[in-house]
Formats: sequence, C-alpha cells, structure tokens
Amino acid sequence: MATIGFGLTFWAWNLISPLSGDFKESLGLSSFQQSLLVAIPVLVGSLGRIPAGALTDRYGAKLMFPLVTALTIIPVLLVIPARGSYGAMLVVGFLLGLGGTTFAIGVPLVNSWFPPAHRGFALGVFGMGMGGVALSGFFTPRIAKQGENLPFIVVAIALAVFAVLAALLITDRPGRPIPSTSLGTRLGQAGRLRVTWELSALYAIGFGGIVAFGVYLPTYLKTWYGLSATESGTKAAGFALVTVIFRPIGGWLSDHIHPAIVTCVALGVVALFAIVQSFDPALAPVGTLCFLLMAAGLGTTSGSVFALVSRVTPQPQVGSVTGIVGAMGGLGGFVPPLVMGAIYSAKDSYSIGFMLLSDLALAGCVYAYGRMRNVQATQP
Repeated sequence: MATIGFGLTFWAWNLISPLSGDFKESLGLSSFQQSLLVAIPVLVGSLGRIPAGALTDRYGAKLMFPLVTALTIIPVLLVIPARGSYGAMLVVGFLLGLGGTTFAIGVPLVNSWFPPAHRGFALGVFGMGMGGVALSGFFTPRIAKQGENLPFIVVAIALAVFAVLAALLITDRPGRPIPSTSLGTRLGQAGRLRVTWELSALYAIGFGGIVAFGVYLPTYLKTWYGLSATESGTKAAGFALVTVIFRPIGGWLSDHIHPAIVTCVALGVVALFAIVQSFDPALAPVGTLCFLLMAAGLGTTSGSVFALVSRVTPQPQVGSVTGIVGAMGGLGGFVPPLVMGAIYSAKDSYSIGFMLLSDLALAGCVYAYGRMRNVQATQP
C-alpha cells in the first residue's frame, strides 16, 4: 500500500513537467519561466518532507498517508482552471509539491513493521514508488492527447481511491514509540544528530544523481549525441527504469552486507564510469553501458543509504531524519544540471561535469567505507 501510494502521489507531483512544453507554448513562456514552473513542485516537495516526516513520527502514517493523498487531489484538479494563467500555475505548482512529501511518510511506516534483517529490502521495494515520476512522463502526455484535462481527472480519481483504501488498510505498528515533544524540538534533535547530515550527503549524491540525470540527460543526449527528442526521452526513461530496479537490490544487499559497504561499492562504480564518460565515448556501445552502470550504482546507493537510516537512527526519530535526508536528496538533484549547463556554455564540453561527478562519488565512496561502516546502531 505504501509503495502504491508513493507511486501515485509522485505521479501527481510530476504532472506539470511532461506537459511543460504545451504550457510554454500556450502561455508564451520563456525557457526560464518554463524551468521555474517545473522546478517549484520539486523544490516544495523536497523541503516539505522535513515537516511531513516529523508529523508522521507524532501522528502515524495511518492518518498522514490518506490525509496527504486526499489533499493532493485539490491542486491536481486546480490545474484545470489555472492552466490559462502563468501566475495561477505557479501557485498550483507550489501546492502540487505536497505530493512529493509522501516519501517521508512511507519510510517510517515500512521501517517500523519490519525487523532489522529485512528493512533494507522492504525500504528498497517502497523506494520503487519513485517510478511514479517515470509513469507520469510516459502516460501523462499520452492521456492528454485524448483530452487536455483528462490526465488531471484520471490522477485525481486514482488518488481518491487510494486515500480511501489507505484509510482502511494502512495501520501503524502497535506499540510504536510516539514522541511527546513539539515538532520544532524533534526537528532540532534530528538536525543535531551527526548521522543526519552524513546520510544527507550520501543521499544527495545517490538520489540527487538520479534526479539530475532525470532532468538533464535528455538535453545532454540531444545536444552532444544529436539524438531526437523522442530518442533521448526513451533512453532517459531506460536510465530511470534501471535506477528503480536497483533500489530494492541495494536494500536487499544491505540486509546481507553492511549497507556502508554496499554504498561504497555502488558509488565506486558511479565514479569509475563517470570518468569513462568524461572522455566522450561513442554512444553505442560504450556510452550506453556507462549510463546504465551509473544508473545501477545510483539506484543501489539510494536503497543502501536508507538501509543505513534504519540502522543508525533511533526509532522515534526515523520520520524526522528521513524528512531531512529525503529533502537533501531531492534538492541535491538541482545543482548538477545548472553546473553542466554552465560548463557546456563556457567550454563547449561536458567532460568537466562528469569528472566532478566522479570526484563527488569517490568522496562518498571513501566516506561510506571509512566512517559509516563503523557507526554503531542505536536501536536493536
């Protein structure tokens, strides 16, 4: 139920992006205005995970999941009357960010129901809900061809059905620890934990890399390799699919090997093939292989980092820490595309960008092995 809800709300979260070209044309937007329209839901959804996670610690996922899902229906339907005004679309985009917060609701729910030996795989399966973004990219424009308002109606109905089912079927683990302190106090406590920021940095590399490639890979393939928009979009979808598949694999491996070791190896793979790609190999077969292996490494890292969260975070604080870590992961995806674009504009090359990715991944690899491998669990 958590995975399905995560996927549906992420579809809603990403409703504007696949149709941004249509909005650009109908509203006469500049490239910057189009980028801002796409970015606002992602930024709000990422930051919104911080309070959503802390509220889940306090009130439980049985209340939070159906409530947030039901509230997300409002901005989804508001897109219909707002689509004729750029200002109104920015407001609706802000409200759509609510759909991106469910990640911080599902992690403490799933984490509480599974024993430590199985949490990695369970959280990895839950993490596959991020494929809702890919579902939106594939289905939203196709549904829109049948009627410009139809995607919003379809998604609203799906969210309504899930909200009812979630209220009936999702239950919090009996006897779960419920914090009695205020929201601000809990967030402050989570923010003072060293592991919160260590995990945030690792997740910003892993999941941030996935977000960055999702945003920028079509542009890169089109600009550097001369692919058509359809070809570059298809290959980018393949990259996303690999990351979704390898997220539970990263969690499963972390149940059998220390998650810090899994993170180290996965980021090492990313670093190695980012270096290879920096030499601008032919797309077939070397370039394609590099991207698929980097996708596998980033997907595995996303799964293993949250296996680490469940190991080193006190149970009552899992939601708060998840909120902060999830927020940093989402925000981490928006710096690399800007850097890649700036470097290409200045140097007419992407090589420096890929070398910077390899440096970041290598730093994460070393830190995961040298520090996180020795962090002691704070819960049984």
